[in-house]
Amino acid sequence: MRKMLWTIGGLVIMLLVGLAGVLAFDAPAKPPPMASISNPFAAVDFSDIPPLQSYAARDGTRLDYRAYPGGGTQVVVLIHGSSDDGSGMHPLARALSAAGASVYVPSLRGHYNSGRSGDIDYIGQLEDDLGDFVKQVRPQHPEASLSLFGFSSGGGFVLRVIGRPEAQLFDRFILISPALPQGSPTLRASAGGKDTETVTPVPGPKGVTGSWVSLALPRIIALAMLNRVGIDWFNGLPIVAFATSPDATSLTSAYSFRLAVDFGAPKDYLAALGRSSKPTALLVGGADELFYPDRFAPLLAPVRPDLPVTIVPGLSHIGMSVAPEGVAAIRKTFLDMTAPAAG
Repeated sequence: MRKMLWTIGGLVIMLLVGLAGVLAFDAPAKPPPMASISNPFAAVDFSDIPPLQSYAARDGTRLDYRAYPGGGTQVVVLIHGSSDDGSGMHPLARALSAAGASVYVPSLRGHYNSGRSGDIDYIGQLEDDLGDFVKQVRPQHPEASLSLFGFSSGGGFVLRVIGRPEAQLFDRFILISPALPQGSPTLRASAGGKDTETVTPVPGPKGVTGSWVSLALPRIIALAMLNRVGIDWFNGLPIVAFATSPDATSLTSAYSFRLAVDFGAPKDYLAALGRSSKPTALLVGGADELFYPDRFAPLLAPVRPDLPVTIVPGLSHIGMSVAPEGVAAIRKTFLDMTAPAAG
C-alpha cells in the first residue's frame, strides 16, 4: 500500500511539474504580418474619423468609443474584430451613419487604450462593459431601436451576447464574417484551425498565404483543465498572438486566456442561437481567407432556418468591412431588416 501511495504521489508531482512547465514556457509565437489583413486599410480614408470619447465602466475604468451621429430612430453598436481598436470599422460606421443610423464603435477592454493591453480582469467582463455602455448611450436615444453588429471576433462575441441577458438590450443582430470556436467547420487553418500551433504559412484563396493567429495549444489545454476545477489564477497568461504589422501601433498583438475566451463565440453558440427569436443575419466574403464562406449556411440552418446568410462574391475577410461592395451589402441587409413592415 505504501509503495502504491508513493507511486501515485510521484505521478501527481510529475503532472504538476508538467503543468507548471507548460504554463511557464509555452507562450504563443507571433506570426509574420499577414498582408491580406493589413494592406486593405492603406486605401481607407481616415481623415474624417471621429475623435475618441470615453465612458466609465462599473469598475471605474475609462473605456474608449467613437460616435457617428445619425438622424433617425436606429442605433447601431458595432463591435470590432480581433486586435483592432475600432478604427478598422470606420468605413462601415460611416456608411451606416449616412444611411440614418447613429453608430457607436466601442474599443473593447484590452484593446489599445481601453484598460490593460491584451487582458481583462475576468471572463464575462466584456459583456458587463457592453451593458454599461448601452446604459450610457440609451438615454440619448430613448425611442430608438438598437442593433448589435459584430465583425470577425466581434461577430463571435455577438453570438456570446445572444446567449446572455445582455441580448435583451438589442432588437436585432448582424454577424459579419463571424469567428466561430475552435473545431468549427468554418475555420481555415489561417484562422486557428487544424495544425495552427505553428506559424508556417498556409495557402489560402487566390494565392493568399500566412496565418492570422498562433495558438499556444498546450498552455490553452492546461488552463482549460485548471479552470474546470475552479483554478483561474493563471488566466492572464497570453495564449494567442496575431499577425499584426509592427507599424500598426494601435493594434493589440496578443490576448490572455481570459480575453481570448470572452472575446469570441461560446462552445454552445448553436444552442444559444436556436433559443433566440430575434432577427439575425450573417454576411461573409466569398474569398474570405480565414473562413470557409459556404459552410456557414449548412451549419446554422438546423437551429435557425430563418437566418439569412449572404455571401458577397470576391471579397476577402477585411474586404467585407472596408470594400464598397461589402459595406453596401451590410448596409442593405440592415435597411431591409429595419424597414417598416408592409401593410
